[in-house]
Amino acid sequence: MSETGLRERKKRRMYQVVSDIAVRLFLEKGFDAVSVAEVAAAAEISKPTLFRYFPAKEDLVLYRIADHEGEAARVVAEGEGSPVEALRRHFLEGLERSDPVTGLNDHPQVLAFHALLYGTPSLVARAHSHQERSEAALAEVLGGDLDARLAAGQIMAVLRVLALENWRRIAAGERVADVRADAVAAAERAFGRLAAGMPPRLQGEGE
Repeated sequence: MSETGLRERKKRRMYQVVSDIAVRLFLEKGFDAVSVAEVAAAAEISKPTLFRYFPAKEDLVLYRIADHEGEAARVVAEGEGSPVEALRRHFLEGLERSDPVTGLNDHPQVLAFHALLYGTPSLVARAHSHQERSEAALAEVLGGDLDARLAAGQIMAVLRVLALENWRRIAAGERVADVRADAVAAAERAFGRLAAGMPPRLQGEGE
């Protein structure tokens, strides 16, 4: 491995380790009860070093979903069929494998992370910025014009609402097996309505 590749691996490992330590502390004590200095001390790095990796305290948590930023844009760019059909298929596949990003996952650590994320106002606000960047990336892939921006906004809203509904039911104590059929039906219904309201070039197939 090249020196550049090794440095990149070490950097990614540092991100992961520090984020994991921070999330563990936040889950134990609460997000607002843990200072950045405490996280730095637990990770055995200086506070300035931590801020070089994570410009804001909230980023320590949101690093866990950073890989999903721009996911919708990647699905459309790499998928077959129309944009709406590609995203519908991708979301349904996520439901099938209980991908945490769909909300249909009852692993205790996943539930705890989502409770931390959705239960902390500053994290919700920071996550909104993540959503806006994902929406902008999707709009660009869809063509970048007004129609594309409107479509991207509607698509990202549907993905967010579907995932939140699934998470709320699971968090309330329902089992994944009992929610899955409703989640699939809701996704099919939502994407069907999306496709019907899209410009012809963005409509799904076989709705």
